[in-house]
Amino acid sequence: MRSRAVLCSVAILGLGLISLALTGCAPGAGGASPAVRVEVSGPPGAPPSGSATLSLEILGLLTLLSFLPAALMTTTSFTRIIIVLGFLRSGLGLPQLPPNQVLIGLALFLTVFTMAPTWDRLSRDALQPYLRGEIGADEAWARAEMPVKTFMLRQTNEKDLGLFVELARLSPPVTAGPAELPLHVVIPAFILSELRTAFQMGFVILVPFLVIDLVVSSVLMAMGMMMMPPVIVSLPFKILLFVLVDGWTLVVRSLVASFN
Repeated sequence: MRSRAVLCSVAILGLGLISLALTGCAPGAGGASPAVRVEVSGPPGAPPSGSATLSLEILGLLTLLSFLPAALMTTTSFTRIIIVLGFLRSGLGLPQLPPNQVLIGLALFLTVFTMAPTWDRLSRDALQPYLRGEIGADEAWARAEMPVKTFMLRQTNEKDLGLFVELARLSPPVTAGPAELPLHVVIPAFILSELRTAFQMGFVILVPFLVIDLVVSSVLMAMGMMMMPPVIVSLPFKILLFVLVDGWTLVVRSLVASFN
């Protein structure tokens, strides 16, 4: 229920922006040229802003919305999930099955599932108090940063984190530990750790399929069938093995459990 509330809040904000655009572009009475006027008020209790400041705030909001796909791929579990699913498809020897749309959709909803606790905490501590006017934008950003940073640090390898701390020429954190590090250091270290973990899981997935390919190739050579492509013979056996062991359930369970 709480994850549903988070998704509803995001949807309401998006619908609000669309409705504001449509209201400002509605035609005037009598066929006259419309007078575009957009009035946006801040959270309840916030002081009124000037027109220039308000325009800059709207521009900044639209810029942040354009970075949402990049944030989804770099600060969530999406990267690991989509790479592991890509390894699985390559191991099966089916470059077009499942289609890219199916894999991306599965990776997206698995990301929502694994990130639901983090997004619930972000909504409870930062988004809802800001919408109620209890806190300002700066404090809301600081509160929203902590759940995401906590999730990334939990999945980040200390070696990768130390590498980017060294490259940024920062002193090691003393009081609060890695939580003191800025996001521009945590995010690349998190991505590097996710790539390493995804390739490790992909290697484990590819090994059984590699064994089947080697066995089929050896049998075909022993039978003198040099001209028969081993892929044609091994593909049904790989699909049969994957179905018998309930491979999709095993892969999804391993992916979700790897974030716990």
